[in-house]
Amino acid sequence: MRYKQTEGSAQVMAAARRRRPRQDRLPPSPQRAPAAPGLRVFSIPLALTAALLLVSLVARVQESAILTGSFWAAAAGLLLWQTGLVLRLRTRRANRAFHVVLRPQHYLQATLHISVFAYWGYFWGPVYDHVWLLVGQLLFAYAFDMLLSWSRRERYGLGFGPFPIIFSTNLFLWFRDDWFYLQFLMIAVGFLGKEFVRWRREGRLTHIFNPSAFSLGLFSLILIATGTSDLTWGQDIASTLTLAPQIYLFLFLIGLVAMYAFSITLVAGSAAIVLFGLSALYSTLTGVPYFIDSEIPSAVFLGLHLLVTDPSTSPRTPVGKTLFGAGYGLGVFGLYSLLGAIGVPTFYDKLLCVPLLNLSVPWIDRLARTIKDRNLLARWTPDWTPTRANVVHMTVWGLFFGVMAGIGSTDSRHRGDAVPFWQQVCAEDRPQACSRLIQLETNYCNDNAGWACNELGGHYTAGVITPADQSLALTYFAQACELRFQAGCVNLLDPTPLSRAAPRPLDLRLLLREAGPNLLDMPEAELFDRACAHGWSFACRP
Repeated sequence: MRYKQTEGSAQVMAAARRRRPRQDRLPPSPQRAPAAPGLRVFSIPLALTAALLLVSLVARVQESAILTGSFWAAAAGLLLWQTGLVLRLRTRRANRAFHVVLRPQHYLQATLHISVFAYWGYFWGPVYDHVWLLVGQLLFAYAFDMLLSWSRRERYGLGFGPFPIIFSTNLFLWFRDDWFYLQFLMIAVGFLGKEFVRWRREGRLTHIFNPSAFSLGLFSLILIATGTSDLTWGQDIASTLTLAPQIYLFLFLIGLVAMYAFSITLVAGSAAIVLFGLSALYSTLTGVPYFIDSEIPSAVFLGLHLLVTDPSTSPRTPVGKTLFGAGYGLGVFGLYSLLGAIGVPTFYDKLLCVPLLNLSVPWIDRLARTIKDRNLLARWTPDWTPTRANVVHMTVWGLFFGVMAGIGSTDSRHRGDAVPFWQQVCAEDRPQACSRLIQLETNYCNDNAGWACNELGGHYTAGVITPADQSLALTYFAQACELRFQAGCVNLLDPTPLSRAAPRPLDLRLLLREAGPNLLDMPEAELFDRACAHGWSFACRP
């Protein structure tokens, strides 16, 4: 009997234990709950902000008080944001976390961007001087992107995403040291545009604009509207890519990597073909090149490979990609004339049309579907796999580039490189020839070619191919005299009659560089042979 009672008691106790709720299933009591353990991840943006402050101490950043202050202001803004966000999440007992997102378009594009910086910077020093500023922007971008993501959701996708945004932006535009705080603002605007300017595409919510193109386009409009392009290195960036020898071939080769990896051949190829075709047509009709010294400017060639080709914000069908690339070629062609006509630096041409193209993607997709549904291209579209089709497209693009190179439209000497050519077509009153001559001589004068400064002074004195401006003429004569060009000194004293002289060997080393490095080491005999080939008759041997 005792045994039965003991057994019954044990059964009752076991039942009670089964009915008793498990402690690990109960919510923790408020007194013992850990305060949002997931907030420890904020040590990462805090470390990035600290690193940004450390970068502000390097000699390159310390060169300018405003540049240093820009770094400090960016770090202070990040710190305030982190503090406010942590306090808000702590009261809500919310957690934040990472998840790793490694996308090939991010790390591969970043590698291609770095290769451009490395090659270009070897021949133009300011690029290497800019490296610490790139590091600072990357640190800022990662911290800003994390905080922006955690302000709106629980998890942040950690990967290489900020790299192509920062590099792509800096390949086309960066602010001078005294205005570098605007660079941080431009980066922030790019990430804000990616986060908030979205639409639903193919059943998925995604950003509309290429983040770097969005901020570049917006800030380009602001700089144009305020007439403050000189706050940036934009013009220098656009004109110094050609200082790197064989830059077109280099961009073509790295472009093949992106084309093979992301199947963007139709975008870049159709843009180049349309732009080249329109330039050739204009040259045939007018007798002068559309662009001064190339059929496709090197900075535009860079843009059609590494700016407009973002797979996330461009069409995905072959027809859509073709239309998208053709639109870029048309946009650059039209904007170059429009910007030049209103007196705006033309380097904005490759930047302004990309956001507009991003906005047009749904329309392009609908047009591509219409073409496909009506079988308009069925007769000319082989039944190839996407990979095979892309290889064929790359082959066609390679052949087309070979033709461009063979006729001297890439890295070879272009007729627009020769000042005597522009003097001749200006005398013939060809369209825009005289304005191009003034522009070219201004560039060479800024390079300290005394001959070019004296010629500009003569143009502004005579008032034949440009409105007369005696004050500006005296400025150019004075600059020519400072550069020890004797005719400039004579004209500074009395420009009637106007004194002119042939370029000196020092001037020729600048005038004959064909948009490449100055010919400081070229022997004089070879220099004069080159001058003769460019149309300088005084340099030709009897």
